[in-house]
Amino acid sequence: MFQQDYLMRIFLQFAEAIRRSMLKANGEQDPASAAGMLEAAVGEATELDGDVFLSLAPESMTSILSVSGTDPRVVEYIARSLLLESEYLKDAGQPEKAELRAEQAAALAQSCGIELDEDAITPEELDAFFEESQKGLK
Repeated sequence: MFQQDYLMRIFLQFAEAIRRSMLKANGEQDPASAAGMLEAAVGEATELDGDVFLSLAPESMTSILSVSGTDPRVVEYIARSLLLESEYLKDAGQPEKAELRAEQAAALAQSCGIELDEDAITPEELDAFFEESQKGLK
């Protein structure tokens, strides 16, 4: 029960961070800040130093998360967040960092058997994810 509550809280935090980043990127036209918001969310979800974790090669990230026993559902949303961050970084004129985030997202997705498409997460998926996370907390 405790683990399920913990996971639901992580999912809810992720959903809220993704939602805020979408508003920042689209509404305020600030993709660089939106990317930073997602980096912070990834750091919180992994309970690792976000800067150190995100500086790792894609294969190293997958190794650390598998050793730490991070739930595959959390890894899926880390991967989706990194892919979304990649899109924001492209818009912010940071193509090298955007490519790294896309590679990290692909490696994480592959490690958990997750298929990512071009859209990291659609607004409809985010709404469904947010609602599901809130139900899990009740």
